[in-house]
Amino acid sequence: MANRQPIQLYEWYHCFNRGVDKRRVFLEERDYERLLLLMYLSKFEGCVELFSERNICFEAILKEINHASRRPIVEIGVYALMPTHFHFVLKEIIEGGISLFMQKVFTGYTMYFNRKYERTGALFAGTFKSKHVADDRYLKHLTSYVHLNPGELFDTKWKEKRSITLAVENGLKKYPYSSLAEFMGIVRPHNVLIDHSIFALFDSKPSLRRMIQEAKIYENLNV
Repeated sequence: MANRQPIQLYEWYHCFNRGVDKRRVFLEERDYERLLLLMYLSKFEGCVELFSERNICFEAILKEINHASRRPIVEIGVYALMPTHFHFVLKEIIEGGISLFMQKVFTGYTMYFNRKYERTGALFAGTFKSKHVADDRYLKHLTSYVHLNPGELFDTKWKEKRSITLAVENGLKKYPYSSLAEFMGIVRPHNVLIDHSIFALFDSKPSLRRMIQEAKIYENLNV
């Protein structure tokens, strides 16, 4: 169960939430890209500049902005965006950093979504949930759990099978809205979202088979 205890500096937290009434919060590719951009822009101190729905090319915006002199407020270690929900693994760098990051990301995204789809009201189910990551072993399990979360998009019953199917394996490797690509050494513009301190956990790139084992351990620990 997620806790609501005060978040501590330099500690990792699993942060997650879903759409209100379990609704879809990402309806097309541009929506996912918008949230990824807000994640990057919100990592740093200062206000997030609101940009139009059309101007959301991740790579193009990265070329136009420079955060070299701006202080980060969180580290992003792991993430996965799903049609109805999200998972982040975050480290607080300044006091109140995680709460501020989440507020900037999801206030900005809700404004964007409601304007685009002509709706009003809350988009997410209350405030985000957070759970402290107690140690490195637990963090490894959690990292795998988050990265394998999108597997259900390619086979809803894949966890019940003895081994991972080719469809699920290929789907996970190509899924553009999680940080799995960074952990598998794939170079892409989205690499800037992830802070490299998370990689100190791993001696080498984790295989999907190993990640499945780690994810199952996480699920068993949280039953």
